[in-house]
Amino acid sequence: MENYSDREILDLFQDEATRRKGFSILVNQYQRRLYWIIRKMVIDHDDTDDVLQNVLVKAWRGLAGFKENCALYSWLYRIATNESITFLNQKKRDLALSHEAFHEHLANQVHEHSHLQATEVEEKLQKAILTLPEKQRVVFHLRYFEEMPYEQMSEVLNTSEGALKASYHFAVKKIEKFLRED
Repeated sequence: MENYSDREILDLFQDEATRRKGFSILVNQYQRRLYWIIRKMVIDHDDTDDVLQNVLVKAWRGLAGFKENCALYSWLYRIATNESITFLNQKKRDLALSHEAFHEHLANQVHEHSHLQATEVEEKLQKAILTLPEKQRVVFHLRYFEEMPYEQMSEVLNTSEGALKASYHFAVKKIEKFLRED
């Protein structure tokens, strides 16, 4: 599969005659990465598919107004992150669970989803990550799993690099503590 530049995708999308082709290329190029970003946050495959669908709908609606002040992937990542957080908050309200009980619910899902094929260590790490506040969880995922530089994270999350470094530091300390105690 050929990779297209942001400019090529946006040019195709801006032209009414090639809009669907441009969006199809965007989906083919970014769908898998977006799926795994969302999956790491919401855990369940079906929930991930639902959130991904919402992300793609928002991308379709917003692409014409895309300002190009950041990379297309950064913009999509921001949408995916925000949609994941919105979904998790709604699910927590729907289940009428406290913050702690909801995170325990998510941790149980990590264990139940054997198709994640997580080793015991990976499962413990996922459970530790789920104890973090949403913002720290997002920052940890971006830095640890995606290996995203702080500068790009700053674009995605619209937060200063210093604040992101602090969030990551606190997230790592909390995860280390969880793993030592478990």
